[in-house]
Amino acid sequence: MPSSPVISDSSDEIAADIAMAIAEQRLPPGTKLREEALAKLYSVSRTKIRAALVMLAKDKLIDLVPDKGAFVSQPTEEEARQLFFVRRILEEAMVREFVAKAGPDNYLEIDRHLEQERDALSKENPQTRSKLLSDFHILLAKTVGNQLLTDILVKLAGRSSLITMLYQSTRDAVCSSDEHLAFIAAAKAGDVEKAVQLMKHHLHHVESALQFERQPESDKKDFIKALLA
Repeated sequence: MPSSPVISDSSDEIAADIAMAIAEQRLPPGTKLREEALAKLYSVSRTKIRAALVMLAKDKLIDLVPDKGAFVSQPTEEEARQLFFVRRILEEAMVREFVAKAGPDNYLEIDRHLEQERDALSKENPQTRSKLLSDFHILLAKTVGNQLLTDILVKLAGRSSLITMLYQSTRDAVCSSDEHLAFIAAAKAGDVEKAVQLMKHHLHHVESALQFERQPESDKKDFIKALLA
């Protein structure tokens, strides 16, 4: 979330801004989202903040806990397994369409994206790294040109970002970028089956490398409070 967000009267835009902060890992899982602090940050009423939080809860990006408040979601191991199961099914089909439709301009855009991934990894910037690794898959979907598929993957990517925030190591993030490069090489060569297998391997690798050990609650930080300090 920006330190000085654009003031908006729209709960939709506030929800989108908070969702982006979650996807970019600026609001880690478990972070408490205080209504009063958010209202001050966005210069709006708490009513509009509540509406934004309800939207985020609907997309499972936050949990609304009665008598306790709103918290950035902390996906369970079972939820992670289910999410990657769905992604493998969707992205296998997406890859076949991508290889058939991607042209030189698309590959130029993707190559620039991959350079940004490597740059973020070299600078050990976890926020930018997470967003770029996630956006790679969304970029493939946009190339396919199926808006419904893109919308679904945007939501899954946001959920995946929470999971990798909790469970993925920096070393495995580097491996993810390497696998993106290998996938694009196969796609450029027009080898559909190899591209499909590489994508399935990539998603399986990300899932299998997740380390399901939660951070102690005492180590959690209230990032909203920190932003307002």
